[in-house]
Amino acid sequence: MKQLYTAMVHVSGGRDGRAATEDGQLDVALAMPKALGGSGQGANPEQLFAAGYAACFTSSIRFAAKGLGLDAGDVRVRGTAVLVAADDGAFLIEAELAVSAPGLRGSERDAVLAEAKRICAYSNATRGNVATRMTVLD
Repeated sequence: MKQLYTAMVHVSGGRDGRAATEDGQLDVALAMPKALGGSGQGANPEQLFAAGYAACFTSSIRFAAKGLGLDAGDVRVRGTAVLVAADDGAFLIEAELAVSAPGLRGSERDAVLAEAKRICAYSNATRGNVATRMTVLD
């Protein structure tokens, strides 16, 4: 394997703190969501996870389509992350990806989405331990 890129983020204060990347490209206030009794005056880890997964999967669809000689059109992915409390007290993440790839239909779309699932770094990182649903919007 060949390392392609390393991202480093420094977090202070946990869910009520700040996250900043080493290169200064991201600097965001963190806050507990109002739904969990927090102020909601900042991003939260679930939002950041959903954004990262959706961005990675969008790129994976485009890459997979190109590799198959197809044009996926204006690909958009809505990422959703749900924080779940398990019966044993552990916290889990569930994810949903709602995909719009208007240039793809039928078996071509199925092939591209299967390849995107195979190559997406987030899909590979979460496979087998994060319940993930995918819906197609078009």
